[in-house]
Amino acid sequence: MAEVSAAAVKDLREKTGAGMMECKKALQEANGDYEKAVEILRKKGIATAAKRSGRAVKEGRIEAYIHPGSKLGVLLEVNCETDFVANTADFKNFVRDVAMQIAASAPLFIRREEVTRELIEKEMDIYREQARQQGKPEKILEKIASGKLDKFYSEMCLLEQPFVKDPDKTVQLLLQETIGKLGENIDIRRFSRFKVGE
Repeated sequence: MAEVSAAAVKDLREKTGAGMMECKKALQEANGDYEKAVEILRKKGIATAAKRSGRAVKEGRIEAYIHPGSKLGVLLEVNCETDFVANTADFKNFVRDVAMQIAASAPLFIRREEVTRELIEKEMDIYREQARQQGKPEKILEKIASGKLDKFYSEMCLLEQPFVKDPDKTVQLLLQETIGKLGENIDIRRFSRFKVGE
């Protein structure tokens, strides 16, 4: 695979609205060919998903997923633009997959923007102190803490988690592909995860 520059990835991201990792993968797959990378993203529906993100979503589904054994359950609301799409098999499968993802991976948030500033600061303090205890130089503590914070996001934010059925893609990428496929904006609105004894 071709090595791609951060500037090329950033430029592709600004043009298409796709995520950084998706842009990097597309550029690598296209051996650095910018136009071919755009084509790859378009085929996956990611670029069009970004354009649809501003459209109103007032329809959708509420999914109740109960894990076998009835000790774990998820209640999830996913919105789309029309009742027609809400009733398609593709949309229903997407909602079911997201509910199963929540059951399996126990996210606390949908997206990183929902994480409170207080929690971020608390996590950063813990990561800095851990690095300090390991004898890391003061000048790199912030960089180490930031790296660990990214890992926190990928574990605790639903959209950044690896998709349980295909760990090579994130839930965000699954969402973007579904938007591209169905031709409507889709929003994972809210969820509650219940576990007996918690």
